[in-house]
Amino acid sequence: MIERLLQPRLLDLATRYPVLTLTGPRQSGKTTLSRMAFPKLPYVSLENPAQREFAEEDPVAFFARYQDGCIIDEVQRVPQIFSYLQGMVDEDPTPGRFLLTGSQNLALVGGVTQSLAGRTTLTELLPLSLEEIRRFPDPPADLDTILWQGGYPRIYERHLPAHEWLGDYVATYVERDVRQLVQVGDLLLFQTFLRLCASRTGQILNLASLASDCGISQPTARSWLSVLEASYIAFRLPPFFANIGKRLIKAPKLYFYDTGLVASLLNIENPRQLETHPLRGALFETWVVAEVAKAHLHRGRRPRLSFYRDRNGLEIDLILEKGADLVLVEAKSAQTPSSEHFTAFDRFAEALTAKPAPHIAGRVVVYGGAETQERSKGTILSWRDLDSWDWGE
Repeated sequence: MIERLLQPRLLDLATRYPVLTLTGPRQSGKTTLSRMAFPKLPYVSLENPAQREFAEEDPVAFFARYQDGCIIDEVQRVPQIFSYLQGMVDEDPTPGRFLLTGSQNLALVGGVTQSLAGRTTLTELLPLSLEEIRRFPDPPADLDTILWQGGYPRIYERHLPAHEWLGDYVATYVERDVRQLVQVGDLLLFQTFLRLCASRTGQILNLASLASDCGISQPTARSWLSVLEASYIAFRLPPFFANIGKRLIKAPKLYFYDTGLVASLLNIENPRQLETHPLRGALFETWVVAEVAKAHLHRGRRPRLSFYRDRNGLEIDLILEKGADLVLVEAKSAQTPSSEHFTAFDRFAEALTAKPAPHIAGRVVVYGGAETQERSKGTILSWRDLDSWDWGE
């Protein structure tokens, strides 16, 4: 297994906090990273029925085995152990004693914030970024394969057929995680909902339309969408509001963390089908937004990301706030760059009404071609160089 970008940050945090908390989707590599980063800590998984029953019924005896610390995987399966951990680390706050991992964001963070506030730090591990994919031998060299395969580590570690593995992943996710997070009477209907969400990646979220197309109520659609967010399948990108004097679109945009998963849900069976697929542009935009998020989260930082769209049709795909500065990003899947792509940036700058207006520190058009160009109005950034661009604070 390759070294993940998050590992140095985890090791650094382990010098200051007695408990580390690592969340992310299933199969994103949390267990592998944990054991690589902390090989001397014992490992226990609460997915194991025997271990889970032990921790539930006798947490005192359970932790007596691990006085010096351990890695506890899928810790949200036994939420009551957070309070026992609180007592242990209050008595002995030695940094780096416990590493908790979980694949359910809201359930895990809820337990952490109630019992371990000030004693732990939260980090998130998403599927592989482009930089991490390139650490494997013989990584994909073309954009369509990158989009189609996505970034789940096992596909690269074991050279597995992406479409087949991701299909199994979806089936397992629906059968196991969805049942844990919410009462779903019809799992086939939930799968339909999941596929409808995939077909809307990169679009303004319209819950009424989504619910209608799926044949469910809006409250159900909202609840099911929260399941996708809690398990790191999808996320909502909020609109940018600050210092704008126009009538804005106030709904968020819907994105998936992994384009390979989207391709599987859309039944795209090989990369060649992407060349003419009507959602290729949306997939590329989804990939760019997720890559920028990973560039921060995989280094232990929480990015401030949003998008802009007004009712006159002006849109900026992604706005990254870096302190008081803004970086404006457009994602264009075409292979030929054009100066026309900077027009939206100029119009956005004119729409800023605050005095003084935020400083636009960067204008970046990420496109599907091979050559990065520095132009007077901004940067034309090849998808190949996305991982080398400075997206940090």
